[in-house]
This record gives sequence, structure tokens and C-alpha cells, in this order.
Amino acid sequence: MENRFIPQAIEIVTQAINEDNGKNYHEAFRLYKKALEHFMVGVKYEKNPTSKEVIMKRVEGYMTRAEQLRGMLEKENAPKPVAAAVDIDKGDKEDDDETDVETAKLRGSLASAVVSEKPNVKWDDVAGLDAAKEALKEAVILPARFPQLFTGKRRPWKGILLYGPPGTGKSYLAQAVATEADATFFSVSSSSLVSKWQGESEKLVKNLFEMAREKKPAIVFIDEIDSLCSSRSEGESDSTRRIKNEFLVQMQGMGNNHDGVLVLGATNVPWELDPAMRRRFEKRIYIPLPDINARKVMLGIHLGDTPNELSDNNFAAIAEKTEGCSGSDISVLVRDALMEPLRKCQQAQFFTACNDKARPVRNGQFLTPCEDDPPCAYCHMKLSSCRSKCPDCKAPCQLCGALRMRLYDLPERGYSDEKLRPPMISMSDFTRVLAHSTATVAPDELNRFVKWTQEFGQEG
Repeated sequence: MENRFIPQAIEIVTQAINEDNGKNYHEAFRLYKKALEHFMVGVKYEKNPTSKEVIMKRVEGYMTRAEQLRGMLEKENAPKPVAAAVDIDKGDKEDDDETDVETAKLRGSLASAVVSEKPNVKWDDVAGLDAAKEALKEAVILPARFPQLFTGKRRPWKGILLYGPPGTGKSYLAQAVATEADATFFSVSSSSLVSKWQGESEKLVKNLFEMAREKKPAIVFIDEIDSLCSSRSEGESDSTRRIKNEFLVQMQGMGNNHDGVLVLGATNVPWELDPAMRRRFEKRIYIPLPDINARKVMLGIHLGDTPNELSDNNFAAIAEKTEGCSGSDISVLVRDALMEPLRKCQQAQFFTACNDKARPVRNGQFLTPCEDDPPCAYCHMKLSSCRSKCPDCKAPCQLCGALRMRLYDLPERGYSDEKLRPPMISMSDFTRVLAHSTATVAPDELNRFVKWTQEFGQEG
């Protein structure tokens, strides 16, 4: 596919430069913005790394000029103050006012990062991961409940990194912390902190930590932190480097008081983190794939109060068959199994009377699909000679009482939708689902996590 965005961007930015030289700043600013949009789209499709680097350097320059023009235009459009006596402190006051307005804007954009409602995820809802939970309790719960224990040189952890394969419960653990901790919880990602305006991203990072310090005790959860703080390299842009530097300063820099603020990071690729950022996370906890006991607990958690016929041995057998599955894989597996009774309802040719728990009983007030088709040898089979109003097709079986009909025929046969009771979840439902389910984490990927844990981390 031909990349048409870059030539268009160059054409537009040439016009912007001409307008800029002609001091037509309003039009120049509009054209710079339009060109930058084309550049940002075009660079996604640029396959040559050298060309991409050259484009990004040019974009930074155009972005800086657009930022300058925006500041000039905002000052021009600002209402002129009424003439008054000369005030020596006037210049300082105006600068302070401008700073306050800018800070208010930045903090307004970060307002959505504050988790005002607790997610309602308890520690017990997180299966396994005992070491990770203990470390988080040490860092969050203990200092809040027993502050007298943290005196002298004893200090709670300031930075904890959760790393591991995708779908193992890192974000879920963070939700549990938000629920259990009596602290202000900030949840941010790269989209919350990266701005297209030059210099604004690092200001957002700074204001985030300032807000956290003002509202302490506070927890700053940064999901996919590798997208913000990957290893520094020669080819990276200046704006990306400044964001990393601001993170490093805010997490452990001179003049910043970090008491009462915990930074909780999560990543699927810990080896891509910058070494200096890695050092800021005092505890680096590996969140592995769940073991057999954790998988067994997860099955019960995801089933919840859904009626089922599963025994403890059934749970153990399913847990054994899901070796290599992540927590997310097991969640999808259970959801798929929960759909099996509905599929039986859709595929059923016969329905029988049952009680409220879908147990077939004579003269029951509810209906449930029959497992066999036909349920017994005396059930009427629909033949090609049967007409649409065949009385034998609509009459219940004289032996077992089963009714021949499809799911969507219930209203026509005088049964309300509330009378339908799907079958309870059984081991056969999970057997069918397991036959076509696969794990999302390859065994080879785990070796890299094990090696990194041996060098820098600890087991969760």
C-alpha cells in the first residue's frame, strides 16, 4: 500500500511555513495542525526505520512551532486589562495566573484517572498469588492500619512491579488493592499521559504525582508501563525521553516526598523496561500461570451461583485438563461452558415438564429441553406426511410426557418465556468446551519470564 499521507503532509507544511513567514499566524497554526495529523497517520505506515526517524524529528520541530503559535494566539485573544496604576508585582501575578490555569487544565484531563468507586474485588476473589498479595498488603494495608509499626528505618514499599504473561491477573490484583485499601487510587495508562503537544506529557506526569501526594495515602497504578518507560535508545524521540526522565524524577528524585504514595506497575514484557525505572520498583513480583489449585478455585469463582451438577472431583478433573491456561483463558472457558445449556435449548426438539431447578418431574410447572432425541421410544416422530397442525406432533408423549416443539415455538404453544428452565451445568458441558479450547500463552514464552525472574524478580 502506497503511503500517500507523508507527501500530503509535506505539501501542507510547506504552505504553513509560507503563511508563517508572511506573519499570517492564524492560518499558519491551522495548517501546522493539519500537517501534523497527516504526519502522525503517515508514520504508522512507514516501514523504513531511518525514514521514520527523520520524519519524527521533523514532526517535533513543527510541533514546537505550532505550540509557540498557539501561545501567541491565546495571548492575542485574551481580553485587554483596563489601564491602572503600575504594579511592581503585576508581571509575576499574571505569570502565576497563567500557571494556575494551565495546571487546572492538566489536572482536569487527569480527573478520569481517579477511581472514585471501588471495583468490589476482594483478596479472596484473586485465586492463588499469595506472595503478591502479601507484598501488596505490606505496602498498602499495613501502613494504613498500623502506622506505628513503620518507624525509624522501617518504611513501606514505594514501588511494586507486577509482571507476567497476559491474562494472569495483574490488573485484577490492582482492582483488589483499590477495593481493600483505604487510599486514593489513580489508574493510568499511556493514553492518559501522552499528549501530542510538545512538553505537555511530562507536565501531566508531574501533575499526576503532585495530585497523588496531595491526596495521600495514594496508589498510582500504571498499566502497560513498558509503553511509557521502555529502555532508552539513540533512535527514540526527545519527547519520549523527557517522559521517562520525569517518571524517574517523580518516583525517586531530589526534593520529592514519596511518603504515602505507592507506584504499582504492570507489564507483560519486563525485559523492555529501562534499567533505571526497573530499579525504582523495589519489589518485582512474577505473576505466573495459575497452578492446579488456583485453577480449581478460579472455576468456582467464575461459575459463581450458577446452578451446576459439578462435584469436587469434576472441578479437579477440569483443573487438571487446563494445564498451561491463564486466568483469562479459564474465564473464557467457563463463559463458553455457561452457554452450553442455552445451546441445548436452541437445538432441542423435545421439552419436558420440570421443577424450578430444571429437574424433570411429572406435572411440573416449568419446561426444560430433553437430553435425548427422542426422549423415549413412544415419542411421536415428525414425518414428512405430518401437517403444520398435526395433533400428534402437539400432544405430549403418553409414556414420558415430553412435548415435541422448538424453543421459539413456546409462545405459540401457550407457554410464557418465564416457564423455560435451562439445564444445569454439567461435566459434559465442560468436556465439549475443552475439546476446542486452547491456551493463549505458548510454553516457550514462559522461559523468558523464568530467566528474568531469576535475575531481577521474585515468585508471586
